[in-house]
Amino acid sequence: MIIGVDVGTSVTKASLLNRDGTALVTHSMRSTLNRLPGGRVEQDLDEVISSVVRVVREVAAVAESTGEPVEALAITGQGDGLWLRDHQGQQVGPAISWLDARAADVLDSWGESGVQRKVFGLTGSGMFPGSAGPLLAHLAEHSPERLERAAVAGYCVDAIVQRFTGEITVDASDASLPFLDVTTRSYSVEALEACGIAEHRRLLAEPAPPNKLFALDGKAAKELGLPAGLPVSAGPFDLPACAFGSGVSNVGDGSLVIGTTLGCQVLRDEFAVDPRGEVAGMWLATPLPERYLRVMPAMVGTANLDWVLAMVGAGVDQLETLLASSKPGAGGVSALSFLSTSGERAPFVAPHARGQFTGLSLDTSQADLVRAMCEAVAYAARHNLESAGLTGEVSACGGGARSAAWSQIFADVLGRPLHVPYEEGVGARGAAMTAWDSLGEPVDRELWAAARRTVQPHPNAVEFYERGYREYLVSIDRARPHWGASS
Repeated sequence: MIIGVDVGTSVTKASLLNRDGTALVTHSMRSTLNRLPGGRVEQDLDEVISSVVRVVREVAAVAESTGEPVEALAITGQGDGLWLRDHQGQQVGPAISWLDARAADVLDSWGESGVQRKVFGLTGSGMFPGSAGPLLAHLAEHSPERLERAAVAGYCVDAIVQRFTGEITVDASDASLPFLDVTTRSYSVEALEACGIAEHRRLLAEPAPPNKLFALDGKAAKELGLPAGLPVSAGPFDLPACAFGSGVSNVGDGSLVIGTTLGCQVLRDEFAVDPRGEVAGMWLATPLPERYLRVMPAMVGTANLDWVLAMVGAGVDQLETLLASSKPGAGGVSALSFLSTSGERAPFVAPHARGQFTGLSLDTSQADLVRAMCEAVAYAARHNLESAGLTGEVSACGGGARSAAWSQIFADVLGRPLHVPYEEGVGARGAAMTAWDSLGEPVDRELWAAARRTVQPHPNAVEFYERGYREYLVSIDRARPHWGASS
């Protein structure tokens, strides 16, 4: 068995996973996301570490009671942002979340000067305010002392691995955005120079080679209730982990993560950048040789639903009833789901993008508002998956996939079956799958992928939503000029 850990933006989960992909037990704990003035969104690394320790200890106790050995600790978690640490792994200031907007002005200036497009041409990464490039540039200007005190500028997963093993490392998937040439797994000096932060190259850890394992040190082992020296697998981060954990295996297959963010990604066997295309999304290195993930991660997924439910005074437990009370098209109401304070990052980058409702009347019901937002998120998913090159089947996971009614909307909008794994902790599954590969004991991927339910699209709804999707794209084009004017 393997203990898989998924350190999300707001929840940390640990699962005890069998080789057939099923979880014997899962424990979770919420983390604190600190939203501060100026668009700052931060987390405390010590609190995140404490959440990991707590859930792993609980799962390790169950593992001990089974009498079966734990073969490895497999860690995945949120990507992007900036988690500055010293040589001992202590944080140098609070961790900056991928949701952070403090560097929006940097990104605006890079868009105007051509820096964004130049970096995109070099690495295929379209930067957004909460990515490492603009965040490093912002700190270099406003808080240079933090960079001087830091030994490493990394991410959530490698911050945890450093505390548990003493190793300074980074998974190639995390390192991919925005400075990595994913074909060689080496940093682009030219991209760093374009961003004006080449002097801080020292803070970027070298990406670990595929199948690299680390060893749990004695202090961490005691805290976690696990044996010292236990193999530790670090990554990939949550988006690619969810892709592989939900069954993506063939080139052209897509993965839809309906979580805090709306993670849309497609497995590709080539790296190709359209120099005339939208400067958005990212290319990620994966644990698989000559396989890449073309990722289009919209900023907000289920948070859109949470917001609209709160606005109408309803809870998630009422979602099925609300969606059943409003027909496709939401009584003429349509929405754009760009509610993040840092705008949108895929399939286009617009730091000042904002959401909207149109078609409101005195006849509009609470259910219409909820359905319109759910449809808007589904349209955004299609926009991103098609931009990423979807040609195969689509797997879905995350909190939003638990809703039968919303899953049906996604299938109808996409116009293709939606495959949802029975096991909800697909991030931990993907991390565990990678760990077993690294141990030289790969699992049966077909067996893992077969454990899922399939949501078939309804032909009449597919035809209706095809028209709705075209109208959605027109709505974006009409709204974009106003985003800049309101910034």
